[in-house]
Amino acid sequence: MKTFLLATALAFMPIAAAQAAPADVATAVSAPGRPADAIALDAGRRPAEVLAFGGLRRGDSALDLFTGSGYFAEILGRAVGPRGHVVAWEPANFVNERSRAGLEAIHQRTPNFSWFATPNNALALPAAAFDFVVINLNYHDTYWESARYRFAHMDPEAFLRTVFQSVKPGGTILVIDHVANPGRDTRAEVEANHRILPATARADFERAGFVFDGESDMLRNPQDDHSKNVFDPSIRGRTDRFVYRFRRPR
Repeated sequence: MKTFLLATALAFMPIAAAQAAPADVATAVSAPGRPADAIALDAGRRPAEVLAFGGLRRGDSALDLFTGSGYFAEILGRAVGPRGHVVAWEPANFVNERSRAGLEAIHQRTPNFSWFATPNNALALPAAAFDFVVINLNYHDTYWESARYRFAHMDPEAFLRTVFQSVKPGGTILVIDHVANPGRDTRAEVEANHRILPATARADFERAGFVFDGESDMLRNPQDDHSKNVFDPSIRGRTDRFVYRFRRPR
């Protein structure tokens, strides 16, 4: 199957209307055709509520960073409608035959979706291209590195500079991540548990130029003591998560 590259996607990306209606995310989530594995995640991720909080609108040009299986990207593509478009980025070292096939299948179901891959520390994005950006459960990975998984050392500040310039003035970025315990170096905590302090994430985004625009406790879980790795079967899928909304100033 053909891989739809970023340049191709942007060439056909429409400009969202300034006063577009809110996206009907609930309908996008319930639409037929989504994989069973994705549907099984809905209860823990609450995508309709999360994207409504983010302010997604019909016709938006959206970006899904660290897309993984394309879970959010497919919902975004359906929700923004045919006048909108969704571009997804995945680190190239995470792309294999199975994930490539899954992302290409999303394009077949949702033609306004496209994706691209680069080395994890070599993300490049066009300027002022996106109305809405989401990073779901992966911002902490900008502090991670792994020889085993061929995941190179990243500079979170450089990553956010790239992301910031790609967001349209007034555009939104939605950040969801696993809450960490305080008291440990960020990179050490990410290596051990794949968690990050909400205050660290907020400071990083504000330092990059984004303005904090609100938070939601809809994914908080007081039963998570933050001491376990997020892949531990006893807490996986039910971790305590912060949901932050930021905007690029106009």
